[in-house]
Amino acid sequence: MGKSQSNLAKHKDKSQDALVASDEYKDIQTEEDEKNGDVSQFPYVEFTGRDSVTCPTCQGTGRIPRGQENQLVALIPYSDQRLRPSRTKLYVTISVVLCLLLCGLAVFFLFPRSIDVSYVGVKTVYVSYDQDRRIVYLNITNTLNITNNNYYAISVTNITAQVQFSKTVIGKAKFNNSTVIMPLDEQHIDYTVPTTIADDMSYMFDYCTLQTIKVHNIVVMMQVTVTTSYFGHAEQVSQEMYQYVDCGGNTTSLHGHVQVYQ
Repeated sequence: MGKSQSNLAKHKDKSQDALVASDEYKDIQTEEDEKNGDVSQFPYVEFTGRDSVTCPTCQGTGRIPRGQENQLVALIPYSDQRLRPSRTKLYVTISVVLCLLLCGLAVFFLFPRSIDVSYVGVKTVYVSYDQDRRIVYLNITNTLNITNNNYYAISVTNITAQVQFSKTVIGKAKFNNSTVIMPLDEQHIDYTVPTTIADDMSYMFDYCTLQTIKVHNIVVMMQVTVTTSYFGHAEQVSQEMYQYVDCGGNTTSLHGHVQVYQ
């Protein structure tokens, strides 16, 4: 009995010594914390290893175990831009619509349209004769109306014309002067074809110089081919028509403002 009481007294003495030592340690630790500051304010120091990966939410400032990648949940602040709704579909849709609109406009304005060539008529006829060889010379000036239906300018590179009388070619001409016609515009162009009625048709000399007739009309067929170019592409438009020509004297018919090819 006396022995147990003595052990209990020793145990109490040890407990009191431990409490005193603990209080002294706390006092010392408190003094050190006051001197050195709060431990939580110290910068984070990362020790990387082979079995760790960069944490997506801490921008590389921490590590998580590789086996817990699909188990841990990252907390993102509400103000984080990654939580804002993405407008990728809207931007893609707007880009596609703009591209389609630009393509449509380009096709609309650059799509080649027809170039209309219409024969206005004979503007002037100058007549001369060679009485010794019974030849009739006709310089026939014709007028063409060329309409550009495109939204870009075109160039008239050349005009080829010929005149037939009684299925015989009596005159040819080719003009290489370049004329520019502006978008959605039209222009009158004059061209002159020198013709000769002779040889097997020398009988026409008597008809054209017959004094008892005031008007000496003959029917000739006019053939003309107009070559135009735009964006390096050449296009030809042909016209064919029959006209009355007075071979008994000079005639003139005005068709307004025109450009003359000679």
